[in-house]
Amino acid sequence: MSSHTGSNADVPGGNLPGKHTEAGEAAERSESPFADPGLPPHEPRVQDIDERAAKRSERTVALLFTVSMLATIGFIASYVIFPIDQYVYIWPLGEVSALNFSLGMTLGIALFCIGAGAVHWARTLMSDHELIGERHPIEADEPTKATVLAEFQQGAKESQLGRRKLIRNTMFGALALVPLSGVVLLRDLGPLPGDKLRHTAWAPGKLLVNQNTDEPLRPEDVTVGSLVFVKPQGLEEGTHDFQTEIAKAAVMLVRLEPEDIKDPKELDWSHEGIVAFSRICTHVGCPVTLYEQQTHHVLCPCHQSTFDLADGARVIFGPAGHPLPQLRISVNDDGFLEAQGDFAEPVGPSFWERG
Repeated sequence: MSSHTGSNADVPGGNLPGKHTEAGEAAERSESPFADPGLPPHEPRVQDIDERAAKRSERTVALLFTVSMLATIGFIASYVIFPIDQYVYIWPLGEVSALNFSLGMTLGIALFCIGAGAVHWARTLMSDHELIGERHPIEADEPTKATVLAEFQQGAKESQLGRRKLIRNTMFGALALVPLSGVVLLRDLGPLPGDKLRHTAWAPGKLLVNQNTDEPLRPEDVTVGSLVFVKPQGLEEGTHDFQTEIAKAAVMLVRLEPEDIKDPKELDWSHEGIVAFSRICTHVGCPVTLYEQQTHHVLCPCHQSTFDLADGARVIFGPAGHPLPQLRISVNDDGFLEAQGDFAEPVGPSFWERG
């Protein structure tokens, strides 16, 4: 509060509560223990008075942007140079993936150099005059808008973006290249499937191998009412692509009485009542494993889709979209069951459709 005790009766509005004279406000400010020290006098930088120093800063910024471009190119090249399973020893990290290390280093350098270049540009070449922005209502009035626009134009001019073409061009180059890192990362989504989902490991002459015993099967090994899970010859567990291939090539063998088979095509593609159907449910790809011997129905345990193996494995219950694909089989000269080719249609969920 002001220490002024004189009468203010002659001052307009002086008797109203909350009103203070300009002298009183000045006195309050002078008595504040935290007086505003104001801004220190501006000191010019060496770049402001020496054009050679400004040129050195310009070249430094351009060098940082150029290094960023080279690092981005190195990031992209790392995908081609380093295989995914290559490991190298790097002290003090030890054994690390060459691909992951190179990707991390090159992308980190690319982003750091862009940031460092921008900071160095701002600290050495852009204007460093401090401006005081008085508080104002959220909605700016027209004079304020005009002031902001003028300050923006002044800032654009003082940034010397038009004058320092070397900085401008290298900055644009760095900013244009660094997003390519994100594009290349899309490679980790995997290669395009092409028509791989429409083909399996089955081919003409491939023997039907029992998944449990890993032995080829003869017709007498499959009895009426039994359910046998088989895989194509040459597909061995432990290989890197076993899970991928068995997820498409898994087959179940069931032996029916030939007179119980209702579908002519199914009978033609069988051997002495032995029929081979895909184990992959056409709903969401679960393995079909439950067999009802009396009805010749197989049941998917996930969502209870039910297929009639005596009638072309058509769907009789559940959400599956179409029948289980059948594998055409026969017996070779050595008496072993073999495939006559691949499935005639894609296996698995019906959303792949057929074509």
